[in-house]
Amino acid sequence: MKNSKLLIKIVTIIITIFLVCFIVYAVRLGLLEDKEILVSYMKSLGFIAPLFFLFLQAFQVVFPVIPGGASCLAGVLAFGPLEGFIYNYLGLSIGSVISYSLSKKYGLNIIYKLFDKSLVDKYLNYIRNNTFKKIFFLGILIPGAPDDLLCYIAGISNINIKEFILYILVGKPLTLIFYSVFYAIL
Repeated sequence: MKNSKLLIKIVTIIITIFLVCFIVYAVRLGLLEDKEILVSYMKSLGFIAPLFFLFLQAFQVVFPVIPGGASCLAGVLAFGPLEGFIYNYLGLSIGSVISYSLSKKYGLNIIYKLFDKSLVDKYLNYIRNNTFKKIFFLGILIPGAPDDLLCYIAGISNINIKEFILYILVGKPLTLIFYSVFYAIL
């Protein structure tokens, strides 16, 4: 038991160091500020570009510093509508499950550290009114909704992991199809 707790702490420290280094690197290159720079950078990565993009999408859900629509656009521009959709879907789904799990473990503390208190409180009211499941599904379904926040809030709601994954698997594709088709037309 002690060994597993120590291993978890070590892995957490390593991941935190890696993420801090990645953020510094990404900021220095302008990857988080300009989609053109991000697309150009991804194309320069060659065959590892999809892995980088999957990581980026998961990262931007867990640490919402990049607007989700912008990163979805970057995926479509870099990989085309079909592959962009697939990479967006996988990366965002992975990040969503991680966010849900983090809030399940750390509760409101992590949510308040990442999001504005008034916005968090607004969605907590939906939990109190027993309407959060509907709001969550609509938020996952509708482009532009604060779905990163909703994934965190879901972790402290009465939505279990199976329901959560079902909502993500069913709701996310429709939003991403919208982004993929919309940006392909442009």
